[in-house]
Amino acid sequence: MSSQHKPLIGISCCTDKTGLHPFHIAGEKYILAVVNGADGLPLLIPALGSRIDIDQLLDTFHGLLFTGSPSNVEPHHYRGAPSAEGTHHDPQRDETTLPLIKAAIERGVPVLGLCRGFQEMNVAFGGTLHPRLHEVTGYIEHREDKSRPVDVQYGPAHEVRIEPGGLLHRVSGCSTAQVNSLHTQGVKDLGPGLRPEAFAPDGLIEGFSVIDAPGFALGVQWHPEWKVTENAFYSAIFNAFGDACRAYAARQL
Repeated sequence: MSSQHKPLIGISCCTDKTGLHPFHIAGEKYILAVVNGADGLPLLIPALGSRIDIDQLLDTFHGLLFTGSPSNVEPHHYRGAPSAEGTHHDPQRDETTLPLIKAAIERGVPVLGLCRGFQEMNVAFGGTLHPRLHEVTGYIEHREDKSRPVDVQYGPAHEVRIEPGGLLHRVSGCSTAQVNSLHTQGVKDLGPGLRPEAFAPDGLIEGFSVIDAPGFALGVQWHPEWKVTENAFYSAIFNAFGDACRAYAARQL
């Protein structure tokens, strides 16, 4: 890859309807974070499940970003009880992201998972989730107040403690950080092969890395894509991800 070419970074899509028509969509904040935070070229990955050739897709990309979403991972993927009535699911996204995560990490393609993407990474590695964290005794409120302006919803919500010597500590240089919090699901049992990287004040795992990954593989529960260039901690995450994507691209020449 020449110095003029940016790494190609795939961004997972959700499915939704606009009017009567189905769409594959990704939030602009994720696209801009790839551009401004990782200095990459973003390309959207439609949620087509088994209709996507994973090997061909991974031949194309130099990194993958698994985004947040209004939907929850379906509980049958982690042996959970059926969801409460009215829970928003996106089975096409599950069918796409869960196998793609494992295949990308095994190949060494850099992976960054955010919020739902973080939860998907845990499930892909055999972990489980609390589907409604706010109903579990002992946890603080992790959901946003949807009646507040979006800048408030994505503003600092609580501190995380960052594990010394881990990937997140190395890329950020921080031992603690303030993060936003906009999630209903949360990690219950951490998947085998995952290393905790950050904890909320209530002990909830909010960051992990993949222990034996041949490349960059990090998941965080918060949303570092939000105004990434205005937050040094968030920027450090995307800068490190972008650096890993550039290094991976260079090795493919």
